[in-house]
Amino acid sequence: MSAVTYVEAIVVGALQGVSELFPVSSLGHSILLPAWLGGQWQQDLSIGKGSPYLAVLVAMHVATALALVLFFRKDWIRIIGGLWTSIRDREIRTPDQRLAWLLVLATIPVGLAGLLFEGLLRDFLGKPVPAAIFLALNGGVLYAAEKFSRAKPKPAEEADTVDFSTEETLVMRAVSVEEATDVRLAKLRVGEAVLIGAAQILALLPGISRSGITMVAGLRRGLGHEDAARFAFLLATPVILAAGVLKMPSLFAPENHASLGPALVGSVIAGVASYISVRFLTGYFETRTLTPFAIYCVVAGIGSLIFFAV
Repeated sequence: MSAVTYVEAIVVGALQGVSELFPVSSLGHSILLPAWLGGQWQQDLSIGKGSPYLAVLVAMHVATALALVLFFRKDWIRIIGGLWTSIRDREIRTPDQRLAWLLVLATIPVGLAGLLFEGLLRDFLGKPVPAAIFLALNGGVLYAAEKFSRAKPKPAEEADTVDFSTEETLVMRAVSVEEATDVRLAKLRVGEAVLIGAAQILALLPGISRSGITMVAGLRRGLGHEDAARFAFLLATPVILAAGVLKMPSLFAPENHASLGPALVGSVIAGVASYISVRFLTGYFETRTLTPFAIYCVVAGIGSLIFFAV
């Protein structure tokens, strides 16, 4: 197989860093871009078992996860601390403790599905036409979610199923916006959090966005755009990091040695692009919606389908 070049790694790294967190599907774009460019790019950037390109993408996923950890570092310190104290004291009393367990439980379904089906789905559906179809469907789902999310929200007494202490409520006025958001997320029911996390399973299909489908699930469970985006990014971090670390040894296989340099450069680009993307999106979803991304996915998906099917 051909090695990935530095130019290819830089372009793909920037694409990976943006499309992994924007609700437009990084896997779908990783398949469609080489197919659109054709020639040597299509030969070098082919997804398949033992492909150098696939190994390089794994490294870029790890870089994306590390960028998320860096951006949410204060939050992860609180959440991991909450998990530790919860295990130590054998209780779930604070928002940080409850949010930590919600993230753990919500990650289990996609973790199991990824181990069982990720390779199978990639091999069968990792082609331009299926990716284009799923990308268009992704756009349709995002648009439908926006249309129906404008329905009357759940009453406060139904949504706030967890009653934290009065002291915690009083402290709320002094904490950061991020901590206030996490208190709201911690009030999700366990079943709701698991359903939102399980939505990530659909992202195993090339063209379906992990962040997008998770946000859709969050909106359907009554979360606002800002809270849904934050929960989606927190959920994505351990999944992307664990999957990348698990597959990282493949990058160091003898047949991939020529791609190690490009993989490193592309990963740095992916990490920087991911950090900028999450910084932008956390602000964007404070006041805006998924609609522009929905339109893009539908147009890009249908356009790609016509191009590859004709």
